[in-house]
Amino acid sequence: MLAPGATIGILGGGQLGRMTAQAAARLGFTTHIYSTEPESPGAQVTPYVTIAALDDAEALARFAASVDVVTYETENIPLSTLDAILPLAPVRPGLEVLRVAQDRLREKDYLRSIDVATAQYREVTGPEALGRAIRDLGHRAVLKTVRMGYDGKGQVMITPDINPIQAWAAIAGAADSAGLAILESFVDYRCEISVVVVRGANGSLANYPAVENQHANHILDTTIAPARIAPELAMRAEAISRHIAERLDVIGVLAVEMFVTHDDEILVNELAPRPHNSGHWTMDACYTSQFEQLVRAVAGLPLGSTERHSDAVMKNLIGNDIDRWREAVGEPMTKLHVYGKLEARPGRKMGHVTRLLPRH
Repeated sequence: MLAPGATIGILGGGQLGRMTAQAAARLGFTTHIYSTEPESPGAQVTPYVTIAALDDAEALARFAASVDVVTYETENIPLSTLDAILPLAPVRPGLEVLRVAQDRLREKDYLRSIDVATAQYREVTGPEALGRAIRDLGHRAVLKTVRMGYDGKGQVMITPDINPIQAWAAIAGAADSAGLAILESFVDYRCEISVVVVRGANGSLANYPAVENQHANHILDTTIAPARIAPELAMRAEAISRHIAERLDVIGVLAVEMFVTHDDEILVNELAPRPHNSGHWTMDACYTSQFEQLVRAVAGLPLGSTERHSDAVMKNLIGNDIDRWREAVGEPMTKLHVYGKLEARPGRKMGHVTRLLPRH
């Protein structure tokens, strides 16, 4: 159990790293952010910052030697980066969950191996294999890169009029070094939900309630907490999320994104072993936020309560939406969070607002 004054290293200096550093400071911890970007939101809130590439062995060694434990704000980190850190500092949530979550094909294979339902899928290695996969799954499907890609990037919708050669060409540059991609059957879902689950160093488990997510242009737009689904469905989704976190031996936070179908089936879509956009509402509506939970878990502290004192609606401020900050800050029951990014670009998450609905 780390005591106040210890230093937590964070790989990544985006808004998730920033909010994690702020939560750590409230508990008395120092943070050291390792970022590839010279100007990052996280660097604005911590005195210790390393700017270097993720394969810079000397910089990684200095970083690891300066901290007591390391966590990360993104799953798009080379495993070799963690290998360089591990001899000098523990890394939490860990290597295995990162290995699974950063590869869509490996992720689906793993979930099926632990009896978690997903959409139907096929490995794809080129246009011919894509044609065969389309014949297997049908023409309503999504072709995705196995690595990287978020907020709709690295994806192509498959429709009856699309040519497999054209579809492959659209993502070929983003396919992994082995030329792998994944074709997933299109899910006719009733809603998208997610559950943020936290697991402590002693194996204790807690989860926030299932929330409902609404997207615009493939980017999360609004999260409604709790999700507007039947209680038994929410309980099932939360149990699935705890099962995954336990099997992956997570120490930290894991977000599980899921589809709820029209016949009440729950299909897991993606895992994120870090704080998640759909969990930002916990900062204002719960006794312990997802960011504080991450800090507690990686520092070996007891987990906080995941109980909420308010229902909430979280809205992302994307691109020029940030110009509405005056409107948000003028609403008494709305909490404004601005990430400190210097330039507003289309599709860029600049901040979020959470509207609180106190429970009676």
